[in-house]
Amino acid sequence: MDLATKEVAVARFLHEYPQAAAAGRGHPALHGCEDVRWSEFPGCPAEIPVLLRALLDQAAASEAERVLTNSILNGITEMNAAMPAVLPFLLRLASNPQVPVRSELLDLLVTVAEFSKPVDAADEVAVRWFGSDSDHPEREQCKAVFAERAPSPPGPARRVRHSSHWPRRTSARSVPGSAAAWCKDCSAQMILPRAVYRVPQL
Repeated sequence: MDLATKEVAVARFLHEYPQAAAAGRGHPALHGCEDVRWSEFPGCPAEIPVLLRALLDQAAASEAERVLTNSILNGITEMNAAMPAVLPFLLRLASNPQVPVRSELLDLLVTVAEFSKPVDAADEVAVRWFGSDSDHPEREQCKAVFAERAPSPPGPARRVRHSSHWPRRTSARSVPGSAAAWCKDCSAQMILPRAVYRVPQL
């Protein structure tokens, strides 16, 4: 999805939910989101703060989550370069049980964790589908955000299902286990399960 299409979707959302523009102002989970120069990321709409705040609006949250997801994922195989910048806000929001679309945000975090996994440079099919890690520094940057903001402490864990936003990446590479996420600003641990991806053969 190109930038123009994303901006049209955002404009349509704001037309349908005009109250969403004022939702969530001052929420501690979103502190600093207005300071990020979102439009400087290629293919990223400038209205990301509005979409983040709208996630706190009961009436608009579901559509805001959909539009936001389409804005920060460029397609079924690629994250937008803005993902490392938006990820801290998603982690904080997903840690709050009062957020209307918390379950959907947890699913989105699973997707981000999956997209953050490295691509085997020796796997030509995987590189063809997902691009090399050198061409997608956002993968390593997102891993760093998870590592910084999601260290895994002892305690009970909450397991969430695999994201329903996008088809699972399929590749010859297989990474078992789970991506553990602990939000510093919350009191609940999130275990983000990692799926096995297989790239369709061409």
